[in-house]
Amino acid sequence: MIEKYLISNDLTLKRYRRFKRNKTAVASILIMLLIGFFSFTAEFWANSKPLYLSYKGETFYPFLNEYHPTRFGRDDIFVMDYKGLVLNEGDTIIWPIVKWDPFESNKAADSYPSAPTKENWMGTDDRGRDVLTRLLYGFRYSIGYAFGVWLLSYALGTIIGAVMGYMGGKTDLVGSRIVEVIEMTPQLLLLITIISIFSPSMLLLVVFSFLFDWTGIYHQMRSQFLQLRNREYVEAARALGASHWRIIMKHILPNALTPLVTFSPFAIAANISGLALLDYLGLGLKAPTPSWGELMAQAQSHFTSAEWLVWYPSAALLITMVAMINIGLAIRDAFDAKM
Repeated sequence: MIEKYLISNDLTLKRYRRFKRNKTAVASILIMLLIGFFSFTAEFWANSKPLYLSYKGETFYPFLNEYHPTRFGRDDIFVMDYKGLVLNEGDTIIWPIVKWDPFESNKAADSYPSAPTKENWMGTDDRGRDVLTRLLYGFRYSIGYAFGVWLLSYALGTIIGAVMGYMGGKTDLVGSRIVEVIEMTPQLLLLITIISIFSPSMLLLVVFSFLFDWTGIYHQMRSQFLQLRNREYVEAARALGASHWRIIMKHILPNALTPLVTFSPFAIAANISGLALLDYLGLGLKAPTPSWGELMAQAQSHFTSAEWLVWYPSAALLITMVAMINIGLAIRDAFDAKM
């Protein structure tokens, strides 16, 4: 009953209730929110610094603040090693559940990569870094890249598609030819060239990807505006003297949002797998950034000797992709006028 007061539009309320009836999609949203929560608060769950430290009557919070080693009687190092700290009677230390950060190697392991143990629940990679920690931190970059590319590409594709579809004529003809040229550009070759010139970064990858990905939603929005621009309510707005901008934003766009909403989860899922592919090929984020694709690239080199590098990153990617696809299918069904 609460949603009835929160959602005033009857059609939106019907779509929401239809989506909510899909238990698989609701569970998928909860899974994504849970993964996102643990990833964006990963410093609290997986870190090589204690959450709380009471040492010689003083209280410290190392996972939030940096403390000089001299505070703990160490003048032989520049960065404090809390795992080597000798506690006295009355001192207290509280560690995260996983005592590794994504860049730290387990020097106690006999060889790299090492199999799952009590210290490294999912084993280590070929540099001794904890796989679970790198999966947890890596989700940040995957979802950040996916949402960044989705937001920018959908914004640009919607604007250009709306203008081309609304104006029609020569504007649409010339614009469509330009889009065809962009779609025929060899993206992978261009990316390799750019990476060889500039150091790869999240910003560079997002900008490069959205400059080519916007053409997909452009075609959808162009076709929507071509269909809706001659409707009666649009003609009535023109007759009343409404500007082109007002007609596009107030009268056509609200009725052309279905492709934007229904395709968004699939686009985000495709971007997550796209970043994993770029990292797998060595064209993605700069090392040692935590990356699912980079772990899968290591799995190729250690397929028979380190199977945990195959299954855990693959399972993380599979769960994320399936969850996003389930959400997309439920949204598509909720917006389906025939249903």
